[in-house]
Amino acid sequence: MRHIPKGDTAQLELLPFAQALAQAEEPNGDYDVKKWLYVPNTYQEYRYLLGTRGEKPLICIGINPSTARPDALDNTLKSVQRIALANGYDSFLMFNVYAQRATDPDAMERTCNRTLHRENLAAFRYCLSLGEPNVWAAWGTILEKRDYLADCLADLLAAGREYGARWYRAGAVSRRGHPHHPLYLRKDEPLVPFDMEGYVKALGGKP
Repeated sequence: MRHIPKGDTAQLELLPFAQALAQAEEPNGDYDVKKWLYVPNTYQEYRYLLGTRGEKPLICIGINPSTARPDALDNTLKSVQRIALANGYDSFLMFNVYAQRATDPDAMERTCNRTLHRENLAAFRYCLSLGEPNVWAAWGTILEKRDYLADCLADLLAAGREYGARWYRAGAVSRRGHPHHPLYLRKDEPLVPFDMEGYVKALGGKP
């Protein structure tokens, strides 16, 4: 299934994360809200969070959402779930550096929507507040697709500092130091510490 953005997200009436989260807590005939966290809880041009509920979640960060949704995970999310479970976590939370949904990263908007980014940061802080904040950097070389992504990532790093986040990667880094994308990793690939501070500094993102 492909998703081509209908236009820039500035043209959308965005649902604030807090409101979208409240709706996601309500019973939903499309999926089991006791098992899944899906924010917003309907298929939109953007997505803040998709994951499973548990006592020990692993936060995984990609670049931007594709078409996955509860009970219909794509291959990337299936890999994320397998690796999370193999590393001792009972659940996963898929978060993204930028919340615009697009199957092809080349279709992402050229300019950062600061409102969307602000609400996405609120979603990340919510993830960090759920138990021990263990974060898997998993965006691959796709980060190079848009200049604003490095600055968005720097904001995530700053939020992580507030909560004492521990950063990890799985698999080898790229020639330019990017952490491996979840696809094409062994299902039991171990998570290892990732120097997020050094990585963001090397990218030249804002401090």
